[in-house]
Amino acid sequence: MRAILAIDQGTTNSKAVLVSEKGEIVGRGSAPVGIAYPKPGWVEQDPHRLYASVCEAIDACLKAAPDVAVEAVAISNQRESVTAWDAETGEALGPLVSWQCRRTAQDCERLIVEGHLDRVQALTGLPLDPMFPGSKFRWLLDRMPAGRSVRLGTVDSWLVHCLTGGRRHVCDASNAARSQLYDLQEQRWSKELGEIFGVDIALLPEVLDSSADFGRTQGLPGVADGTPIMAAIGDSHAALFGHGAFKPGDGKVTFGTGSSIMTTLPRFIPPRNGVTTTVAWRLHGKPTFAFEGNILVCAASLPWMAGILGLSDVAALVELAASAEPGGPGFVPAFVGLGAPYWNSDARALFSQINFNTTRAQMARSVTDSIAFQVHDVIAAMRAQSGGELGALYVDGGPSQNRFLMQCVSNLIEHPVIQCEAPEASALGAAYLAGLSLGLWSDLHVIAELPRSSHIIDPEPVDRAVLLNTWNDALARSTSRETMANDE
Repeated sequence: MRAILAIDQGTTNSKAVLVSEKGEIVGRGSAPVGIAYPKPGWVEQDPHRLYASVCEAIDACLKAAPDVAVEAVAISNQRESVTAWDAETGEALGPLVSWQCRRTAQDCERLIVEGHLDRVQALTGLPLDPMFPGSKFRWLLDRMPAGRSVRLGTVDSWLVHCLTGGRRHVCDASNAARSQLYDLQEQRWSKELGEIFGVDIALLPEVLDSSADFGRTQGLPGVADGTPIMAAIGDSHAALFGHGAFKPGDGKVTFGTGSSIMTTLPRFIPPRNGVTTTVAWRLHGKPTFAFEGNILVCAASLPWMAGILGLSDVAALVELAASAEPGGPGFVPAFVGLGAPYWNSDARALFSQINFNTTRAQMARSVTDSIAFQVHDVIAAMRAQSGGELGALYVDGGPSQNRFLMQCVSNLIEHPVIQCEAPEASALGAAYLAGLSLGLWSDLHVIAELPRSSHIIDPEPVDRAVLLNTWNDALARSTSRETMANDE
């Protein structure tokens, strides 16, 4: 059997899946990456360990399907995480600075004070926030050893470098679009943005379509040298593509450490209301655009709360939460500030409206409900800006498999969500793009018609006004200057 080997490189795990010509997953493997928090608000990873985890995941995947011949490789990857390496030796010259990292918050504030915010947003569709790579690239460059031939890149470009034995320095348009150095409408690296952030754009990779020839493998264990790498795309964009969300208004919510909400657009629409505009994917030189809202902390709050309550695991936390009626205390998971649509780096994580009658179940429920509230606020911002109807809304990622959590989301946004049985939407999207390159699937219509197992969760009536009042009160406390002053 022939199959595409799709790498899904995430924040906490690297995964590998084999996707057949019928669009079916015939093999899986995964390996942990490891993550470090060297200072409060700092989040980083070891680039070499990240690539090693990819190789371990591929090894496990190939052992699970020993009779499969790998036709091509595809990449989906965590976004906004960046690193630097030596172009000649391949040695990493710094950490992989994570998308979650806030180490450049003061740099972003300085750029805002200097008056760059509106211009950066107009060119990139992104706010000046430390989540995005522009300021992180500058941070890395300030710490480069002298006399080295430096390359800068997002995770896809680092992986392609490793997979090709250092022969290619390329990335795809979706990852470039999240770099804050890429002009969305011109579809090229921007010298102006490079000057704003202090980054030499000559150090950045060549930008290719999401479905393109990224090079040939060299020295990848278990995979024949010369196997083509035929797709690369950011993981959130890959999930949107994997669901077949090709019509304007169609969207998806990926639940993971953080969360990404995306809806496909008919054309480029400048960002406002706290959401960003991005390249969903690019085919034949033509970009498809999307709105996106990035939630910094989503499911990451669940194991934390399970530990606080002395529960065995996240499943026990969700079971306890489901036993409580909605409408208890509020909880804001602003452990590293807040992302879309608030973009507040100084927000604090907190519980609100706790009293002597508050139960453990209500505390658990407030944490699980915070996932749905954040999704509600992003969807509301997108609806307000687009003026169009929300179409099919897919959910993916580990928490999407829990009916209780997804029912809460559907209730709050008053819209059905489509729960997909296969959690590997990002890997599938990358594989579909590689299949386009290979000619396995002729066009988007054929991909949209591939069989997918799914279940529609319709909204149930709840007192949304009361619930949102509690949430908005908690948000106000989390972001108030009085709270920050007291905290300091």
